[in-house]
Amino acid sequence: MAVKADVKDGWWETVKTLVYALAIAGVFRTLFFQPFWIPSGSMKDTLLIGDFLFVNKMAYGYSRHSCPFSLCSFIDGRWFASEPERGDVVVFRHPNGQDFIKRVIGLPGDRVQMVDGRLHLNGQAVPVTPAGTFEEVYERQGPVGHLPRCENDAPGLGAICRKSRFTEELPLADGSTRTHHILNFEDGAFADNTGVFTVPEGNYFFMGDNRDNSQDSRVPRTAGGVGFVPAELLIGRADRVMFSSAGRSMFFFWTWRADRFFKAIE
Repeated sequence: MAVKADVKDGWWETVKTLVYALAIAGVFRTLFFQPFWIPSGSMKDTLLIGDFLFVNKMAYGYSRHSCPFSLCSFIDGRWFASEPERGDVVVFRHPNGQDFIKRVIGLPGDRVQMVDGRLHLNGQAVPVTPAGTFEEVYERQGPVGHLPRCENDAPGLGAICRKSRFTEELPLADGSTRTHHILNFEDGAFADNTGVFTVPEGNYFFMGDNRDNSQDSRVPRTAGGVGFVPAELLIGRADRVMFSSAGRSMFFFWTWRADRFFKAIE
């Protein structure tokens, strides 16, 4: 009988340990940091397919979408809200339930327009300077296995895929600027020329750094895009890549990109 009691007690202790561990992990994920795996190339070359990062949930406060599966329905609006800065890389919840990661381009009240592939903010062209060429191997990337899109067309598997790279300089509220890379591989792409978007109060305008290959605020939500993003849909700020895998799985350690470990996101 003592043996059976010991087995039962051991089983119960294991169950309790698992429950406690899951509860702690849930609190940590909800309040502090959420893991995020980059599935697409819309933020190249800032973020690559296979980058793994933690999203800072404390950066902008909390909404019902801060909980896994948007279960924090008791939160009305945002608690402990803080405003993003122009240029922040942010994870947000699309109304279709997917999590997106893009860069904040337009703040409430901003006027945003693309003219011949050049970003204009509040009637002024944002400065850009050439920054060489972004190169990657033309091969299937990540778990989905997408092929990259290239300025030199489809060069053939194993060949080098090239895109023109530029440094874009976004103005900040304090008068300083913030720079990041953007890519271009197609002149006259679908969203290289747009009307003027005036960002409503309580909303933000997002774009991907891989400008010709990004589903973002340049296309309204009703047309299959992202449109303006309400503040309550913000999940957190991406600050640093923890590690990165060029293979089909994060467990394929031989495909890890050593130069991206703990890389700051600019």
